Amino acid sequence: MIEEAGKSCSSASDSVHNMEKLIRFDWAIKKLLRNKANFDILEGFLSAIFHDDVTVVSVLESEGNKEDETDKFNRVDLLVQNADEELILIEVQVQAEYDFFQRLAYGASKLITEYIEQGQAYKEIKKVLCVGVTYFDLGEGDDYLYYGSTQFIGVHAKDTLAFTKKQAELFGTQTIRKIFPEYYLIRVEKFSDDVHEAIDEWIYMLKHSEVKPEFTSKHIHNASEKLRVMNLDNAQRQAYDSYMQNMSYKQSMLWSSRVEGIEEGELRGEERGQRKEKVVIARNLLAHQIAHDIIASSTGLTLEEIAQLQPENG
Repeated sequence: MIEEAGKSCSSASDSVHNMEKLIRFDWAIKKLLRNKANFDILEGFLSAIFHDDVTVVSVLESEGNKEDETDKFNRVDLLVQNADEELILIEVQVQAEYDFFQRLAYGASKLITEYIEQGQAYKEIKKVLCVGVTYFDLGEGDDYLYYGSTQFIGVHAKDTLAFTKKQAELFGTQTIRKIFPEYYLIRVEKFSDDVHEAIDEWIYMLKHSEVKPEFTSKHIHNASEKLRVMNLDNAQRQAYDSYMQNMSYKQSMLWSSRVEGIEEGELRGEERGQRKEKVVIARNLLAHQIAHDIIASSTGLTLEEIAQLQPENG
């Protein structure tokens, strides 16, 4: 009985241990996932998205790699190269950005031009895969995971243009869209916590900074082990706490600006309603030929405003 009780306590302890709060994914990208020892976390996450076995070979330079947690940018990104020499850009966006799609297109285009040497044939262009993780309401739509690619559809025949047999042999694919950038957009706030497949487990982690014991997707429990807040050393813990405080401040300022905007809008609406009521009263008094100075004292409108309400034949 003692042994069984011990096992029960151990099991409960393991469950609590596994549900321990993890480091936010955006900070992990900034500080931890660039380390080769943690590539397995990236590999598990990307494998779940692409439904393919991804091997991360290296982390490349990326313009979004900000080292200062107090900077005003609300996004982080990570550029990696896989075993097929494809470029994978992972972006995490916390606050709303209306031109997010345009910046995503710019980022993919910039990578294409940066990673082809001058004078090389266009067939040497590297494949670009963009993964956007957003924590704001990104456009209209009900899904939490979207995929985008470039396809050429017949205007009349409605068929999809494909490579010839020779082109397919040269490029290793029959599908033209595989040459162009592909996009995967995760809308974290739209995720309902219903887990049905591997990517759902990772999105759950992105949303709650937790990994459930029953999750089974590739390397997700490695993430649970490596991304625990308690694993941070003192310097990392201070940096992380500072980052989270900065995030809380940004969210507070965003909320405050929204509240102020609502209050200002309500005030302007109330003022417009009061003015409309005054104008209606003034016009009724004018119709009864009441003196302008009396109308002014009764409604608060100026004599000039009342004169503008006077009918032309009046």
